[in-house]
This record gives sequence, C-alpha cells and structure tokens, in this order.
Amino acid sequence: MNERMKSLLGLARRAGRLASGDAEVEAFMKKHKGFLLLLAEDAPGAQKKYLQWAEDLGLETVVVGRKEELGSAIGLSPRAAVLVLDQGFAKGILEARR
Repeated sequence: MNERMKSLLGLARRAGRLASGDAEVEAFMKKHKGFLLLLAEDAPGAQKKYLQWAEDLGLETVVVGRKEELGSAIGLSPRAAVLVLDQGFAKGILEARR
C-alpha cells in the first residue's frame, strides 16, 4: 500500500466515510452500502467471507497490505476489512493504487 492510498484512507476515516472491522463492514454490506472493499492480504478468513459477497453486490474489492498496515492507515488497531462508503474516496484510492 503506497503513501497516497494511506493518506486517502485516513482522510476518509476522518470524514466518517469508512466502515472498518467485521461487524461494521458486515452491517453496511447488508444494507448494500459502500463502493470499495479493502481486505488485508494476511486475513484469509476475511477474504473467504467477503470476496464472494462483494462480487454478488458488484462491489469493487482490492487485497492490500497486512492487517497492521490497513489499521494504521486509518489510525486504528489492525483491521482485516475496510469498506469505503464514498464514491469519490473509492475512486481516488483505486487511482492511487496504480
């Protein structure tokens, strides 16, 4: 995960446009909310749980970094899954990934 992605994730969190952690991500996905799902590469359980579900919802999914890196990018403890709830932030993160 590059610095631009981390920066955008931090901004999205401060703007209240992220859901992180299992319970929160699951709740928003059940409501069909969100534009981008980020999964940690060292969380095979989360990948198994969310990849098919996200595909069924037509939700873009990216496997990035480790849990510690994903959590620190948003200023929290390690996270296996982060859901971006804003289309602009999602687009920016995807562009920064390239």
